[in-house]
Amino acid sequence: MNQSDPDSSQISPEVSSLLNGIAEPAVLIGLDYRILAANQGYRETYGEGKPMARRHCYEASHHYSVPCDQAGEICPLKKCLESGEPQRVLHLHHTPNGEEHVDVMLMPVRDSNGQIIYLLEKMTLASTASSQPVAEGLVGRSPPFNRMLELVHRVAPGETTVLLLGESGTGKELVARAIHEGSERSAGPFVPVECSGLSESLFESELFGHEKGAFTGAHVRKTGLVEAAEGGTLFLDEVGDIPPSQQVKLLRLLETGTYRRVGGIEPLKADFRLVLATHRNLKEQVENNEFRQDLYYRVNAFPIRLPPLRERGDDIDLLITSLLQRLTPDRQTRLSKDSLLCLRNYDFPGNIRELRNILERGTLLADGDILLPEHLPQECACSSLPDTDSDVKEPLTLAEHERLYLVRMLAAHTGDRQTLADKLGVSRRTLFRKLKDLRLEN
Repeated sequence: MNQSDPDSSQISPEVSSLLNGIAEPAVLIGLDYRILAANQGYRETYGEGKPMARRHCYEASHHYSVPCDQAGEICPLKKCLESGEPQRVLHLHHTPNGEEHVDVMLMPVRDSNGQIIYLLEKMTLASTASSQPVAEGLVGRSPPFNRMLELVHRVAPGETTVLLLGESGTGKELVARAIHEGSERSAGPFVPVECSGLSESLFESELFGHEKGAFTGAHVRKTGLVEAAEGGTLFLDEVGDIPPSQQVKLLRLLETGTYRRVGGIEPLKADFRLVLATHRNLKEQVENNEFRQDLYYRVNAFPIRLPPLRERGDDIDLLITSLLQRLTPDRQTRLSKDSLLCLRNYDFPGNIRELRNILERGTLLADGDILLPEHLPQECACSSLPDTDSDVKEPLTLAEHERLYLVRMLAAHTGDRQTLADKLGVSRRTLFRKLKDLRLEN
């Protein structure tokens, strides 16, 4: 491989024309990571008013002083040079609007001898999620979230069946909606179906609809959810809970693309994109004869694992801010320093759904706009505070011991301040003074 970089003046007119004809931000990069040429879209999005020539790509996009792989990320340029093949990754890039998720495609450009002489990098904004607090949709910036989002961004534009795997409360319906909105069916309906809430007798009627008189009580024809999803996306949540006797009907729908209403004769053609989700281990269910093997391989075309919240530590503050905006749009609600510390160190077995419930409860209990530890459930309000006997690595001052003790008592106490003062053996005025001195009132 020729390791010498051409000067930008050596870039052929054909390549320059190709670069300027690309609508998305695009650059030509030398083998030393330096930008040789940039189109108008790139200069506007990442230029920051600085000359682009000879700047390192990682400095322009990430504000890094070293290549991406040395900063803990996947470097598509390095992988492209190693493999000689195009590389695609999802990164967080600096833009005039702050950091945003960007789909990066890197392609080698070769000379007449087949040697890579520079690389063409194209960037597309991934609008399926935000790295900033927003009032709706997916938010996140942690590496596990970004890995999940990269798969979502790859699969969304096509028709491939997607299986979302993850614990309850990880936001599977939000991800399913993001896939729908990133597809060519986004103008069509998004129809969610909660499979765990459908009894065996109702499953077929709800999914496929029924004709008038098909059974007792069927006084009119009913449109099924498959028909309601025509031209859009059908989202089957908790697919692992579908009764075994009904799984064969779903399999037939997927294999033939047709269905019949209950009591109907004529086959109807289905037209939808299928996204499924489950918190169960479908592979184990197959082994235990609880889930059909043939159906499993039908729905497992493109599995995406949603990380639990305990693996997304970098996203906690971002999620809290976003959820508070959604819960109290007319208030400037925020957490106190101690409340934030508590939630940062809580495991969240119920994931994002539990976090939302905790914050909603806190906003109802707080009379002001600041959520204190006493407004949090006891199991998370106390979980992150070090135990004064065993968990503290360095000796604490008496003031620090008192602060920890008062935080614990506030979290556990459900009565008024006078009752708490009586329990602590101090006057109400003394308790208020201590809380104010320790900044536990704001």
